[in-house]
Amino acid sequence: MTTTIPNPWITIPNPNPTAKLRLLCLPYAGGGALTFRSWAFNGISSKIEICPIELPGRGLRMKEEPFTRMLPLVQAIAPSLLPYFDKPFAFFGHSMGGLVSFELARLLRKDYGCSPSHLFVSGRRAPQVPDPDPPIHTLPNSEFLAELRRLNGTPEAVLQNEELMQLLLPTLRADFAVLETYVYTPQSPLNCPITVFGGLQDPEVCCEALEAWREQTRAVFSLQMFPGDHFFLHTAQSLLLQSLNQVLPQPK
Repeated sequence: MTTTIPNPWITIPNPNPTAKLRLLCLPYAGGGALTFRSWAFNGISSKIEICPIELPGRGLRMKEEPFTRMLPLVQAIAPSLLPYFDKPFAFFGHSMGGLVSFELARLLRKDYGCSPSHLFVSGRRAPQVPDPDPPIHTLPNSEFLAELRRLNGTPEAVLQNEELMQLLLPTLRADFAVLETYVYTPQSPLNCPITVFGGLQDPEVCCEALEAWREQTRAVFSLQMFPGDHFFLHTAQSLLLQSLNQVLPQPK
């Protein structure tokens, strides 16, 4: 590690100084760094250090104002990551995290002249594919909660806990605002390989929308499907980690 100053953006649940590569992980809307904590202890190669990114409005940053737009978000994240680029690094992002990872990779190329060695996108349609659904981030609470229930990513016990939901709703709305106000701007494809993961029973993202990520790289592209709905990264976690171990570049 090249810095001893606490960095609120990065959590490293299982520090691994001998790792050859850092995997920077970004969660789905409403999710936090805790989403990836178990990855650091179960099933990931010892050559890989899991580094979840903690966004404002969740976890230890719960009291911070969450971002509502993509560009300010990635502009805030990027400089905080630079101290971690003393080793090769890759991005993994699920759903919202996949889109943020993609825009981060483009910003790092443009403003800092660096690139991830691999981009993993999970459960997210390609950025150039229009959103087929109407926006939900401005819906009244009852309708917004109904949409969250339909997406099946928030436990029912949490949805029914009014006090807890009052804490979570601002961040959830902000995250959906990031996604629903996003406007894709064409740029040249990335130079790093892109691997895309999808859920076979995911009603939100079809295989064609995942396949469309192929346009975003000059390097190798691959698509892998797993059993499960939009949140297959939880239900098929062991299979997903096995695939990451096989695909991730592991420098000697």
